[in-house]
Amino acid sequence: MSVIAETTSCAEVDASVSTREPVAALLPVVGGDTTVPLVDGTQRVYANLDYAASAPALASVAARVTEVLPLYASVHRGAGYLSQVSTALYESSRQSIARFVDARPDDVAIITRNTTDSLNLLAGVVPAGGKVLVLDVEHHANLLPWVQSSQRHGNTTTILPIGRTVADTLDALRAELATQPYALLTITGASNVTGEALPIDEVVALAHAEGTRVAVDGAQLVPHRGFSLARTGADYVAFSGHKTYAPFGAGALVGRRDWLDTGTPYLAGGGAVRDVRADRTVWQPAPARHEAGSPNVIGAIALAEACDRLAALPAGALLAHEEALRARLVDGLSTIAGVEIARIWSDSADPVGVLTFTVPGHDPGLVAAYLSAEHGIGVRDGRFCAHPLLAHLGSSGGAIRASVGVGTTSEAVDRLVDALRRYLADGPAARYDVVDACWTVVDDTRPLVQVHGLDALAATAAAACGPALDD
Repeated sequence: MSVIAETTSCAEVDASVSTREPVAALLPVVGGDTTVPLVDGTQRVYANLDYAASAPALASVAARVTEVLPLYASVHRGAGYLSQVSTALYESSRQSIARFVDARPDDVAIITRNTTDSLNLLAGVVPAGGKVLVLDVEHHANLLPWVQSSQRHGNTTTILPIGRTVADTLDALRAELATQPYALLTITGASNVTGEALPIDEVVALAHAEGTRVAVDGAQLVPHRGFSLARTGADYVAFSGHKTYAPFGAGALVGRRDWLDTGTPYLAGGGAVRDVRADRTVWQPAPARHEAGSPNVIGAIALAEACDRLAALPAGALLAHEEALRARLVDGLSTIAGVEIARIWSDSADPVGVLTFTVPGHDPGLVAAYLSAEHGIGVRDGRFCAHPLLAHLGSSGGAIRASVGVGTTSEAVDRLVDALRRYLADGPAARYDVVDACWTVVDDTRPLVQVHGLDALAATAAAACGPALDD
């Protein structure tokens, strides 16, 4: 774990932070003004700094879903008018999703559930015996599918340790790719832990020089920066609707058609076939080949609306918004003695709005529980489904992650910095204990949210925490 150096005094940086121009939300999101109860009996607008896990829906996405729900019907092969409308909406959504990542004319876009689903699908179509190269910096979604593929499809997966710098890591990749023919190199577009990334253009160039295709896990990159298959030359990109301001569980895999046209169908079922007889099955080409069953029409429409809305932002607006928030967060945390900010590479540039830190000597779960219960701040704690990377960073016991997005304001960032400073100066006001592996307030008297008779907070508390450190 490395620490961002303090180059000025706390007072100087505090003054700099406090005099920065306020940063407003870039786009309206559903629930942006939701208030939550604190343990002192007051209410406060929720400061959502957990965008990297799931981003709230854009207001325009909610409006679009409300608009199309009355038109929802079966898609593909339906003769009814609404079936034809729903089919047109679904297929036009596919086009919007492909356009958002600047797909080439011969690329294909497959609607999936999320990034994990997309990468598992891709792992199943790598030609039999093909070798796959992956780095140990990856989220489990871009690690475990390739390990499983080695067991199921006879492919070989090599997990390459990252170097201390971006330059070292690129050299290690170049050297490894030259040792044997690899069918695929699969890399993160931006780390879900630190927001850092390798330069994709350079990675693609060195991989293609050895005849190796490149897949990009775009779960964090696509909603934070956008992405271009055409410009980078990458062969595939996978991303999730729930991180791209669209609910309803849709994602996408977009890229080269040949493997997807001929690879093993991801699911066996209706819609993926041309003809079925007792002795043989004739499969459709992609995308239908991998979309068996009734597709997630509303999810695809929601994701397409989010893609279109992000694409319509003025050039550079998304980057400027995140850079301002991240700089404010880094500056603020750097003034607090006892807070350490994680970095993967000392020479990485242009990280997205995802930042992880530790408070040595303090359990990350306790700090996160305190931020929520006493300040109305939502962050993530644990190992972020990136266990090898957390071990590399020296944080096998977990860390705390703050992440921003289009609905984040500077008030949320400033509140987090102030709350951490208070925590280290005064400690928690409430008493906390570990219950079912989760830090909770002792004798919590806050009113619980009732949703159609379901005690939402009580019913999900254990599930939200889950097995210690697995998330």
